[in-house]
Amino acid sequence: MAQANKPRILVADDDETLLHTLTWILGDKGYEVIPVRGGEQLLRRLQDERPDLLMLDIMMPKVDGLQLLAQVKRDTRWRDLPVLMISSMPPEEATVKSLGLGASDFIAKPFRVKELLARVDVHLRTSKSLADARREAEEAAAAARAKAEEAATRAEMVDILHEVTDALAPDEIYHILARRVAKVLKISRCSMVLAKPNDEEATVVVTAENPMIRNLEIRLNRYPEIRKALKTGSSVLVTDVHTDALYEEIRAQWRHEGIEVPIRSVIAVPFSLKDEQVGVFFLRTMDEDAPLTTSDLEFAENVIQTAVNALEKAYVLQTAQSDKERYQILATTDPLTGCLNRRALMDSLEAEFGRVRRYGVPLSILMIDVDRFKEVNDRLGHLTGDSVLEQLGELFRAEVRAVDLVARYGGEEFVVVLPETGMDGALSFAERIRVRVAGHDFGSGGDRLKTTVSVGVASVSSTDVSAPDDLIARADEALYRAKHDGRNLVRS
Repeated sequence: MAQANKPRILVADDDETLLHTLTWILGDKGYEVIPVRGGEQLLRRLQDERPDLLMLDIMMPKVDGLQLLAQVKRDTRWRDLPVLMISSMPPEEATVKSLGLGASDFIAKPFRVKELLARVDVHLRTSKSLADARREAEEAAAAARAKAEEAATRAEMVDILHEVTDALAPDEIYHILARRVAKVLKISRCSMVLAKPNDEEATVVVTAENPMIRNLEIRLNRYPEIRKALKTGSSVLVTDVHTDALYEEIRAQWRHEGIEVPIRSVIAVPFSLKDEQVGVFFLRTMDEDAPLTTSDLEFAENVIQTAVNALEKAYVLQTAQSDKERYQILATTDPLTGCLNRRALMDSLEAEFGRVRRYGVPLSILMIDVDRFKEVNDRLGHLTGDSVLEQLGELFRAEVRAVDLVARYGGEEFVVVLPETGMDGALSFAERIRVRVAGHDFGSGGDRLKTTVSVGVASVSSTDVSAPDDLIARADEALYRAKHDGRNLVRS
């Protein structure tokens, strides 16, 4: 029920004197009163006024108050509206009939003002409590439904991404994305289109509706949604192609050429590889289908964003000079973060120690651990946790020199190897890394997500460090101290 600043009471009675009296009494107590002479227009007035309480006379010359009460209570809009019946009928008979039809209370004529006001106040407060409780229950139910839908969406996305691995070629990944997203969203038109912002032409590398189409060239002047997504770098959702202003020119062209286009709605999601925009994830529905929605857009954005890492690695593998090089990359790279894996780290460290022994050059490492990472996984899910690790891998690789190495040591731990770097230089670099991570937003889709790292630093300058395992153990001890001292710290 609508709530104004003042509680609204609709009073329906054929007695003009009583109507005037009730209006004055209730108005004097701060209520907004809507007087209605008789009951002929009661249902319409309820619709127009949306009162918080109804006072209704049982005995009126043109209508039966009890019949009106039954009509009011049959309407689901007024199921929670408290109704106080007023009558000069014998109290016992009137009470039984009124309450049996859904009235909240009965007040006999002539009434006592204090008793009347007390009953009105009680029923208004009870009604408000009931409305608040019902609203909270509905909000809780809506939140539960949204959570269930989000869980289902995440499960569908996980199923899709399980098929997308970095061992596949880019075209194979595009095919999986187009086919599976079309299936999940129950649409027939889903394509991967490659183009850059100022291109006049684009290449459709795969479409869900026709697997035989590969590398089809299209003119972008006929696709305003793709052109806009490429130029703005932002997703485009059009729910109705036939009315949206974005299509005004192309609709005129369709009419001029006598073309009927059965497309109803479209989504164009731009994506970048290695920070260079390269294409658009393109979804369409037909006239007979339901239009695409913002939730469909969010799903497509999440899928393509999560798949980008696999696409980048797939392109790296595609450019490898031989199968041997391809397999070597797969064998030495962590599939989630793109960093070296643990085995490759230990091989590289052994080689660096050989240089230390031969030439006496310094060597340092950083052991980096994400603070409270379990809370991220528990609160936001493993997909978000994986995204954080991917972004950390990219951040660390962007900060290091060409001679440095970044490896995922395990779980949420990373190791950075700094050849020809002593303790002072390593500490300075570690602090820079710590600050960069603390200032980075790991969220997506407008949701902010911050995290921090603790860093342990070790160097071969220590007299008791003579092997890779010793150096890692020293860095791990320093990391423990950083955690123990409060996290988001660098220790040596």
